Amino acid sequence: MNIVDRFLKYVSFCTTSDEQTNMTPSTPGQMEFARYLADELREIGMHEVTLDDNGYVMATLESNQPSDINHQIPVIGFIAHMDTSPDASGKHVQPHIATPQPSRDGNGVEIVLNEEEGIILSSEKYPELMNYVGQDIIVTNGKTLLGADDKAGIAEIVTAMEYLVQHPEIEHGKIRVGFTPDEEIGQGADHFDVQRFGADFAYTMDGGAIGELEYENFNAAACTIKVHGVNVHPGKAYHKMLNSMRIAFQIAVMLPRWETPEHTQGYEGFYHLIGMQGTVEETTLTYIIRDHDRIRFESRKRELEHLVRKVNREYGDGTVEINIRDQYYNMREKIEPVMHVVERVEQAMLAVGVTPKVQPIRGGTDGARLSFEGLPCPNIFAGGENFHSRFEYLPIPSMQAAVNVILEIIKIK
Repeated sequence: MNIVDRFLKYVSFCTTSDEQTNMTPSTPGQMEFARYLADELREIGMHEVTLDDNGYVMATLESNQPSDINHQIPVIGFIAHMDTSPDASGKHVQPHIATPQPSRDGNGVEIVLNEEEGIILSSEKYPELMNYVGQDIIVTNGKTLLGADDKAGIAEIVTAMEYLVQHPEIEHGKIRVGFTPDEEIGQGADHFDVQRFGADFAYTMDGGAIGELEYENFNAAACTIKVHGVNVHPGKAYHKMLNSMRIAFQIAVMLPRWETPEHTQGYEGFYHLIGMQGTVEETTLTYIIRDHDRIRFESRKRELEHLVRKVNREYGDGTVEINIRDQYYNMREKIEPVMHVVERVEQAMLAVGVTPKVQPIRGGTDGARLSFEGLPCPNIFAGGENFHSRFEYLPIPSMQAAVNVILEIIKIK
């Protein structure tokens, strides 16, 4: 199966994750997809294919080198995640292939995603589209995300493994592949057995545009703030009512206005309000906290705790409760002592005509947590753009380039 057909098959599975279910995998579609992948890996000739009760798929491509030198060759792993983001619908994805056309207003290029509803992917709003003029691009009908994050990564890994099985003349050591559930809700590494995986180092195929190579990511935490109010008939509320929604709003506006995702870039961190549900009696604010610098990260958490204490002094102890849970940390401190794993990718990219773009991740991957569990795991581009959006798209040449990079990484020099 060619890589395009493989990817189009993968996006037919609805694998949206859901942090509210308290299950692993968090949604049944992920286990359905995991079963399909396990069967496919067996069919293409992989060995030691396993699927555990938590939905983790692992497999081996055995070394084709003499047994007496295998101990000198590192075991390399490739990892991608099966779930798609809850930020946009991943159900009934309707992909099609298009090429950017000159915009109707003469400024830049565009792809019509949905003629009937006038949904257009335009370089005016998404200027990166200009980088792919003349290329075939996989897009949606503008009503769902595509799922390139991270089904493109899975398709690239499986395609590379199939190629290696079919071309035994390419010398390589033992290769391990792993596909995880629930990465998008921060739980992708929760049940990943690093020891059983057995790689010396690995790569997540979970980056964006062609050439991206990342070994720095945010330190990340999730924060839940609950505000308890008192409801009284509004006609009799004087000095009695305590409106939890108004107090929650007070907390929200106390945070720095410009330290939000839409006002930050590069190494700048932020507070991101991702959920608000409330009544007069109880309101919940859900935040994620991000910063590349560990000291500033810890300071951000302390600032939220300080604001809660301040509000409780005003309205009474117990009015506001806060819970902060660390999710993952910046993998840089674990990668820098073994920079050869990054240099290997840079050399591989250059060898296949891809310009490396080393940059920090303004997000996280399974590789961040796995690096802290003893498996150094930088992140490589999967090729897509506009992840988590109904304007997500995947240039086919970028996906093919990712396969070439994988193949070059594992070659014995």
